[in-house]
Amino acid sequence: MFRSLRRALGVVAAALLLPLAGVHVAQADVARTATGAASAAGATAAAPGAGYWHTSGRQILDAAGQPVRIAGINWFGFETANYVVHGLWSRDYKSMIDQMKSLGYNTIRLPYSDDIFKSGTVPNSIDFSNGKNTDLQGLNSLQIMDKLVAYAGQDGLKVILDRHRPDASAQSALWYTAAVPESTWIANLRALATRYAGQSTVVGIDLHNEPHDPACWGCGDVATDWRLAAQRAGDAVLSVNPDLLIFVEGVQTYNGVSGWWGGNLMGAGQYPVQLSVPNRVVYSAHDYATSVAQQPWFSDPSFPANMPGVWDKYWGYLFQQNIAPVWVGEFGTTLASTVDQKWLTALVNYLRPTSTYGADSFSWTFWSWNPNSGDTGGILKDDWQTVDTVKDGYLASIKAPAFPGTGTGGGGGGGGGGGSTAACAATYTTTSDWGSGFNASVTVKNTGASALKSWQVKWTWPGSQQITNMWNATYTQSGTSVTAVNADHNGAVGVGGSASFGFGGAPGGGTAPTLSCTAT
Repeated sequence: MFRSLRRALGVVAAALLLPLAGVHVAQADVARTATGAASAAGATAAAPGAGYWHTSGRQILDAAGQPVRIAGINWFGFETANYVVHGLWSRDYKSMIDQMKSLGYNTIRLPYSDDIFKSGTVPNSIDFSNGKNTDLQGLNSLQIMDKLVAYAGQDGLKVILDRHRPDASAQSALWYTAAVPESTWIANLRALATRYAGQSTVVGIDLHNEPHDPACWGCGDVATDWRLAAQRAGDAVLSVNPDLLIFVEGVQTYNGVSGWWGGNLMGAGQYPVQLSVPNRVVYSAHDYATSVAQQPWFSDPSFPANMPGVWDKYWGYLFQQNIAPVWVGEFGTTLASTVDQKWLTALVNYLRPTSTYGADSFSWTFWSWNPNSGDTGGILKDDWQTVDTVKDGYLASIKAPAFPGTGTGGGGGGGGGGGSTAACAATYTTTSDWGSGFNASVTVKNTGASALKSWQVKWTWPGSQQITNMWNATYTQSGTSVTAVNADHNGAVGVGGSASFGFGGAPGGGTAPTLSCTAT
């Protein structure tokens, strides 16, 4: 009803070899992750997010029982006729994941369709020139998904798999169609759960995207009751991978009250999803602005003051009453209208700033990373490189720390720091290089036995490179010598944890410098 046109420009092979001459990321100092509450947690506590997760009341907890906040981004494409995430016609997948982390996103939601399980499906529109995406050549969609998951885990990002559509052609109201029956849906969910068993980077599966009329909640009709279907599918997933979270979206209409597709969870309080493994359900809502569709609350005279009440009614009550965690799996806007700007400001405030509430907050993944979402746009601009710092800046207060990685996400030189229990190491990754300029990211890892209060990274360029902008750190450069110092929000790093920053510079074509890291 509301968003038949939002899903993306599916086939884009014509864009495959477009050059990116002269592109660089604009300074994203507004992309400051608000991690004050996490920094105030115990000085020697391990960084939150390790291992598989479970729920307790309204919170998501990691394997050690520490609360975590999903603060992520949607990266779509596997659900389209490209059968792979979009943007690989322009960039290497690793550079995009590094950039996501450098901007303060800690989770990737990956939409897919059941087409990727078919033997004849071939991913397309991937650029392999100039060393890009070389390790993806010859792989099918699922094997490419494996690569994305592995690299995201190295970078300290988690992944949520989203069964978005039965096939690449269109969104479906129900979780099945004549061509893709429920049995296929469940079999493929089980296959994914089995595929990633033991890989805690994949923390859960979003069972089906945006159920809508005639889908119902609690009506008891096996053919249309989404809550019953979610229980069947969730139990099937947990039978092969009991560690996963099961993300369950709402419907469109409950008791005659309609809202966004997938955004109506009014029935979940009375008719909760009950699974064979306890403490695995996270409810998921979607919410959008007028660039997607008009809703009556946008024209209410009290707007935007009326919005918290709207969100309370549809899904917020589950969190407010400590019933279950709520993850806003999609929300987005072009920000073209004043109404949309007010809506996003109100929603971000409603989701609770990390600096005030820490992980005792709503979780979220913004729609979308991709710029080619027709009625929302993305965090990246149309060049697939430059950050929309205005849009990204709206999200700054609700970002949250990255999670412990399975290794370093990039190469380059590294240096140890410190001779005491406070120590750090830094790794350097060139995320893109177009000759006249380049982008890079640096990950600072706490390698010592006590928490870091602050850090600085130094290096000397082997050539004539000059930094043009930097985000999530401040810098000075004298000749070829550079010193980068943490920003206010990412100086405190727990034992085993990491922080990151990124920057643009010129010219490109240089080799990675050797880094030294000093911890305090």
